[in-house]
Amino acid sequence: MPNTLSPTRERALLFTLMVMQFTSILDFMIMMPLSAQLMSSFAIGPAEFGLLVSSYSLAAGMASLVASAILDRFDRRQALLASYMGLLLATLACAFADDYWLLLTARVVAGVFGGVLSSIVLAIVGDLIPPQRRGHAMGIVMLAFSLAAVAGVPFGLFIAAHFNWQRPFLLLAIACMLVFAVAWQVVPPVRGHLQQKPQNLWQSYYALLSVPNHWWGFITSCLVMFAGFMVIPYIAPTLVANAGLSQADLPFIYFVGGAVTLITRPIIGNLTDRYRHAHVLTAITLISFIPVILVTQTLPLSLVWQLPIAALFFIFVSGRFIPTSALITASCTPQFRGRVMAFNSAVQNLGAGLAALLAGLIMSAGDNGRILHYDWVGYISCAVGLLAIASAWRVKAVS
Repeated sequence: MPNTLSPTRERALLFTLMVMQFTSILDFMIMMPLSAQLMSSFAIGPAEFGLLVSSYSLAAGMASLVASAILDRFDRRQALLASYMGLLLATLACAFADDYWLLLTARVVAGVFGGVLSSIVLAIVGDLIPPQRRGHAMGIVMLAFSLAAVAGVPFGLFIAAHFNWQRPFLLLAIACMLVFAVAWQVVPPVRGHLQQKPQNLWQSYYALLSVPNHWWGFITSCLVMFAGFMVIPYIAPTLVANAGLSQADLPFIYFVGGAVTLITRPIIGNLTDRYRHAHVLTAITLISFIPVILVTQTLPLSLVWQLPIAALFFIFVSGRFIPTSALITASCTPQFRGRVMAFNSAVQNLGAGLAALLAGLIMSAGDNGRILHYDWVGYISCAVGLLAIASAWRVKAVS
């Protein structure tokens, strides 16, 4: 059973976890709209830039594979703070990287700690929040994505435009220092899972993967992430190259998209609490196909018309992650939760990284700088979404 927290402490904990997720997600997201500056500064092409983006996800995935076997051996508070400090230092290294390979190395290190951090945050929510409020709690924590889009990314773009691409990372590292101090005070020890007998690495993996329900949860999560990240990293460059928007227009896309999800994410969280998780995921995924197709067609529309398309995309594509997270959290018993969430973080990040690489291979440069075959990416994304729906219905809630 989850530990009992007072309403005040529960709200403080969820807010702190949300802010930690916000800085972690912003650390990942800020790379994508900085594509033009980074390619110019380091004289690199789309393939090298794609590696900068995917390196974070792939490193996070590999690190989480290891963490999935050992995470339940530690107090979740200690693991959370250690991972966050690692992310802080890696972000600071990004701010002082002066060549492509140093930046790539810093991104790999940031991915290692960022991926583990996310799994710990979700495991803490699963351990401390009762099942009947868990969907709502997930919605609060995952507001981090919306805040990163509505405030963090536009602000980072503004700072980069007026200074250089390193400055957003420096400011983010300073913010992480403040958040670390707050988390040190707010996050309680979480040790209930330590009552289980420790297992070695291979025993831990065997115990985790011998449960079919875990497998279906991981497959669903990976497919949802794969479908999203075939499209997400290339929104900014295709809007500029194909739709004719300027770099100055991009902050408005992220601001509006993030702003609407501040309203819709809690609603989706409440729906996830009221109805079966697979029902909610199915409905949102099917609706999400509409903005996915519209975005990947890169229609030559003005900013005024691109904004509602972006809003729909952010609402439904990012909204899929809420019932998915609740589905995964409910698919395991408490003694497995840390390992499940860490392994889930691994498959999510590997799915995101491979999706970005695959989409980059499908697309090519055309005349006048246009990016070709983004529409193909959209069709494949929708097909993967259908597979995610099918696998979600195989997951059973056990907690």
